[in-house]
Parts: sequence; structure tokens; C-alpha cells
Amino acid sequence: MEARKRQHVVLFPYLAHGHINPFLALAELLARRHADLTVNVVNTHFNIQNINASFPPPSLSSSVRLRSLPFSPAAHGLPPDAHHFAAVPVQHIPAFTLACNSLQPAFEQLIEEITEEDGRPPLCIIADFFFPWTASVAHRLGVFHSIYITGGAYGMAVYFSLWTHLPHRQTAADEIPLTDFPGVLIHRSHLPKQLLDADGSEPRSVYIKDMLSRWSDADAMLINTVEEMETTGLQMLRKVVPVPIWPIGPLLISSPYTPNADKDGIFEWLDSKSPASVLYISFGSQNSITASQMMELAVGLEASGVQFVWAIRPPVEFDQKGDFKAEWLPEKFEERMREQGTGMVVHGWAPQLEILSHASTGAFLSHCGWNSVLESLRRGVPIIGWPLAAEQSPNAKMLEEELGVCVEVARGNMESSKAERKVVERVVREVMGGGERAKEIRRRVEEVRELMNAAWKEGVGSSFRGLEDFLRAAVSNSTRASKVEGRRTHGESESHGWTSV
Repeated sequence: MEARKRQHVVLFPYLAHGHINPFLALAELLARRHADLTVNVVNTHFNIQNINASFPPPSLSSSVRLRSLPFSPAAHGLPPDAHHFAAVPVQHIPAFTLACNSLQPAFEQLIEEITEEDGRPPLCIIADFFFPWTASVAHRLGVFHSIYITGGAYGMAVYFSLWTHLPHRQTAADEIPLTDFPGVLIHRSHLPKQLLDADGSEPRSVYIKDMLSRWSDADAMLINTVEEMETTGLQMLRKVVPVPIWPIGPLLISSPYTPNADKDGIFEWLDSKSPASVLYISFGSQNSITASQMMELAVGLEASGVQFVWAIRPPVEFDQKGDFKAEWLPEKFEERMREQGTGMVVHGWAPQLEILSHASTGAFLSHCGWNSVLESLRRGVPIIGWPLAAEQSPNAKMLEEELGVCVEVARGNMESSKAERKVVERVVREVMGGGERAKEIRRRVEEVRELMNAAWKEGVGSSFRGLEDFLRAAVSNSTRASKVEGRRTHGESESHGWTSV
């Protein structure tokens, strides 16, 4: 009997590191579990080059193919190096987001090329939630289409409701009720600056509201979370997005490429510390806190006496690619921490997943971006929350109030956002100490970690079954489309069914 012909799936992440990595994790998962699939990861030429550099062969499975699309930032009035979100100056973010829509013609052409090469359309297209227009491309060819949410359910449901209805414009109160979710209140300070300034008429609001309304054009939604971990958040998201939603998390991937020359020094230092005694601090790859907040954090850390590794970047109001100035920290802070063996300040990139996996890491002071949340909880590390942007504040709220795995220490990085050294000192000691609060947080973290592990238990885990159900739906759609077009025999259509994932 002729061997089964491989079938293509297409994955298209947004042009940002925090989106590309969860897509690569999904690509690897599909490739490992299904020898019959060719997984095409699509992005701009620049970002595909970066993926190749970060995951040099044979890091990715042989059935994962990287496909590039042309993109010229300068053609859209952007700085010439604005090829990905982290390189885009704040004032250019709306233009960059709109410029990404220019990828549609090239993406359509790529799908047509894959269809011509294979003699049939892809099994499914899985696109970033920033690219809902890909549904129209898929449906023209009868291809199953899914949005992939790389964030958490609660945070994205709140994000959806806030941008759709702008409820902060309808009340002067600090506690803002959400139109879609009676009983859910969001404090005004949870709102990032872009949302606070939105009135519904400016281009950013129009774009985001249109994007959110088009999520329902998809046939399905995948989300990088765990059913048992985010029961409330998933109920909320399912209320506002009328398509099947399948949680398939946690999906994580770590690059084998390590651009920091002092990686060995970091782990030598960590190796010298006691278990769970070090606080890891990072605000992500795309953001930072203000200079005054940085000073308060440093003073509070030193007063706490807790050992730390701090992946640091220039304050948010300065050039993020520029040199770091000693004046942004207390006098001789780095030298003093190094001499005392109390702290290590790492400028720029740090191997986050490996640091969180180290036995000496006891907590993570984080911006509560969803990838960082999953990495921390998957490694059993409690979180000290300092959310800055997007849906990070709702993430922190859910982690603290519903899961009990986080304590918020500060919020935001606007001019009005405050950080207090005394609060830093207290919270860091509370989470890193051996008191009852710390023990309870660690107990809750371990419970969540067990839920994450159970989600991928072969045959019965909720994420295992979620991916299985998703693929069954895609195969069923493919079979129906083939019958309608009369392009496949009964035997051929049967050859692409799966009994397990």
C-alpha cells in the first residue's frame, strides 16, 4: 500500500518574540506527535533568519519548515530596523500593527504555493490573534482556521471586554465594572496608558475593536493555558468568543542559542547559593520600569537582604538599546552587591527558563507576561507581580486572587505609577521567607504545577484531549471539503484520520 502522503499545517505568529516562541512550541508538538504532518511556520524574512539563528539545526524537528514573507518597515514609514515588535519605538507601535496587515497578499500567495505543491490545501491554518484576516484566506480554500491565543484566558477575556466597550469612559470611579462580565471589577490603575487614552475614535481603538470582532470568523480558538488552571477565565472567554475554544497549554520552548557571554558566570553564582534562596527579576524582553521605580526597587532589594539575579535594561523613558548608566541605581550598587555576594545584575538578555529551573531560584519578580507566568509556574516558582502593559495587570490579578501564586508589589510604568522601597522590602521578604504566607504560596504553586503536568497526561489530560479534538475537527473539515469538490477518493480521505494525538 502506498505510504500516506504528508499533510501541511500552517502556523503564522505575530512579529514579536513573545508570540513566535509559543508558536514554535506548538510546531514542535505537532511535529513530534504526527509524522504525517509538515508544519510550516510563517513569518517575515528577518524574523525567520532570527529563528534560524536562535534554533540552529537540528534544534527544530525536520518536519518543521520555516517560510518567509517579504516585509519592508521603511515602506510603511517605520524605522528601517523595525522588523519586530521589540525594535519598534513606542510612538510607531500603531503604525507597525497596521503595517503587519500588508502581509496578507504575500501570505495568500504562500498558501496557494503550498496548495499547488501538495495538490490540495493545507489541513489547517493556525494564526496569531493579531491576524484574524487569515480566516478569509483559509475559507476561500475550504481550510480549517484557528486563532491561537498566546496569552491567558482571564487576561485576554478582560482585554477583549475593555477594548470592545471602553467602560472606563463611562464612569469616573476607580473600580470599573466590565460590560460582558457582571460582578467583575477592574481597578483603573490596571489599565495601560494606551487604553486609558482611548476614546474609541482614534486609529488604535478602531483597529483593535475590529480585530477582536473578527475573532468569531475563525472555526476555532487554541489557547496556551490549562483548563483546570483557568476555569473562570475560560468561561469568560467562551462567553464573548462564539467558536470552540481548546486549551492546549502549557506550551514552552527554550532557545539553545545563548547570546549572553556571561551565562557560565550566572550559573556558577547560582550554584553557590542555597535552594530557593535567590529572587530572579525580569520585566521581559520588550519593556522596562521608570528610572525612579528602578531606584526604589534597588533600595528595597538591598534592604530586604535577599539574594537576587536582576536582568536589567535602561529605564523605559530612555533608549532601550543604549548604554546603562550607573546613576539609575544607588551609588556603587552593582559593585556592592557583587562584593557581598548578594546580587548579580545582568545587563540585557538572561537565560530565563534555565534560571527558573535552577534549584536556587525561589521566586520570580515578573511583569506577568503570559510566557513568563507559564515558565515560572511550570518550574514551581512563585511570582512577585509588577505588571506593566497589555493584559499583564489582569494576569497578575488572576494569579493573586484566584490561584494564590502571586503577590503584587507594584503596577505600571507610567509617570503616575509609583513604587515604594518599603513595599518592595516587605513583599520580597514575605515571599522569599519561611513564614506561613510563603509556605501557602509555595503550596498553591505546587498544586498549579501538578495541574500543568496532568494536562498532558497521555490519553486523558485536558490539553492532550484539546489538541486531539482540534485535529479531529480539522480532519473532519478537510474530508467534507474534499467530498464537496470531488477531488479525493473514499480511501484517500480515510488515510488522513487520526485515532489519537
